[in-house]
Amino acid sequence: MRLRFIKIIFGLLIAMGSVGSSPGQTKTIHGLVTTFDSIPLIGVRVRVKSSKKTVYTDTLGHFTATCLPKDKIQITANGFIKRNIKIREKVRYVLVNLKLKPSPGSADIAIGYGYVRDRDKLFAASRLSGNELDMSHYNNIYDVIKSRFPGVHIENGEIIIRGSQSVMSSNAALLVVDGSVVDQGTFAAIEPSDIASINIIKDGGAAIYGARGSNGVVIVKTKNGSQK
Repeated sequence: MRLRFIKIIFGLLIAMGSVGSSPGQTKTIHGLVTTFDSIPLIGVRVRVKSSKKTVYTDTLGHFTATCLPKDKIQITANGFIKRNIKIREKVRYVLVNLKLKPSPGSADIAIGYGYVRDRDKLFAASRLSGNELDMSHYNNIYDVIKSRFPGVHIENGEIIIRGSQSVMSSNAALLVVDGSVVDQGTFAAIEPSDIASINIIKDGGAAIYGARGSNGVVIVKTKNGSQK
């Protein structure tokens, strides 16, 4: 009788141990993968460390994955710096911002893999479209930039994106209008009502312009230029 009782207790202990180590203790997490803090990335690989399973972000940059209460996920996309994220027990949603690799071709690689729908978006840290705002009431293009792009400064007709870095050389951003590099005079002559879009580029995105883009780049598309 006593032996039978011991066997029953032993069986219960084994059963309790099995429940405690059950592989069913998982949770579902949701996330969003972006670049430049706001541009969603499509088809980015999200790998769960514990299960080795991989999921991909959808057309809005969202993903859903199953992992352990405490786990790690690895976010990778060609042309971007890889991210490893720790998932804590109470975490149910993660926001991941990927940075372009510091190489001239990284943006083109990322575009080639289809991570963004609009090529211009990947190169822009900040973007303004003429469809979003009536620019006709501004006096000139510099007024548009000063009012719509916080942190960008105008000094003696030069657009300063990164802030003053050099005492001896110019800190002015490169000016590109309808695909061509222009001087200050040509840039200043653009009528606000003729602006189709303005892109302010810095960091990795500006690397495609080489040394000329080291202070950032201002890309303007005019309505006439967009129709060519």
